[in-house]
Amino acid sequence: MTIVVTTPTGHVGSRVVRLLLQAGVRPRLLLRDPARLEEGTQPLVDAVTGDLTDPEYVRAGLKGARTVFWADPTPHTSADPIETSLRTAAPLFDAAQRGDVERVVFLSSVGAELRHGVGHIDALGQIEEGLNSTGVDVTHLRCGYFFTNLLSEVDSLADGVLATSADPHQVMAWVDPRDIAEVVAARLLNDDWAGQHVQGVYGPENLTFARVAEILTDVLDRPIRLQTVSDDEVRAGMREAGLPDDAIEGIVGMIAGGRGRTPQPPRDLLSTTPTTLAAWAYEHLRPLLRNR
Repeated sequence: MTIVVTTPTGHVGSRVVRLLLQAGVRPRLLLRDPARLEEGTQPLVDAVTGDLTDPEYVRAGLKGARTVFWADPTPHTSADPIETSLRTAAPLFDAAQRGDVERVVFLSSVGAELRHGVGHIDALGQIEEGLNSTGVDVTHLRCGYFFTNLLSEVDSLADGVLATSADPHQVMAWVDPRDIAEVVAARLLNDDWAGQHVQGVYGPENLTFARVAEILTDVLDRPIRLQTVSDDEVRAGMREAGLPDDAIEGIVGMIAGGRGRTPQPPRDLLSTTPTTLAAWAYEHLRPLLRNR
């Protein structure tokens, strides 16, 4: 059984690799820089070095692989993120249609079910449709808001501020990427499923940003004040940072397009994962802020 893993050094992919190795699988990894792999990993994997935006590299890397974990590698800051995401996924569609790939576990997102109007997430919805059209066996994992997004807020959290353009009182699914990886690995290793499926990965509970600020106040032993900003303020800040217009709209749209909506499919036993935000923040955020 050949399992291909994309983005194997990311928050989800790195944990997927570790779990596959512990299960006795030698995965094939598609990545830019093998040196970024966890120490001791390289002798245990087949690392194929290249760029996922290169279609010939992707086709060669997928050839003969029965199962693929596909995570879109496109940065939100790309000049044309939706076009880049779809262009990057095109060789995967080709491989599925040719029969080089039989099964795909796709890292999608809450909001992809809307297909349009949610910024860069629109691309994930279109990738879902593209995979479905090939007839390949596929599981779309629609994941909640990553806890790790808070790592980009360390400086403002050090000043006691959590800023967001989201509705502070709208409940959202928040999830630890390590928990997502466990669901991914379980799907990759299970040979018994077939067809086309959608599964939520939502963490243990839905949270508002207001509640997140309360949790962080307790965990970090400092008051964290929630600061709401408008979409236009977000746009202005990103323009000042030099981001291109399509990237800005792709980022703003991910929050704006999800306002007033609940995740689909609904939360159930399969979509509920164990790690709480408090536990994650104690392990990852608290040490970063201890002396600040």
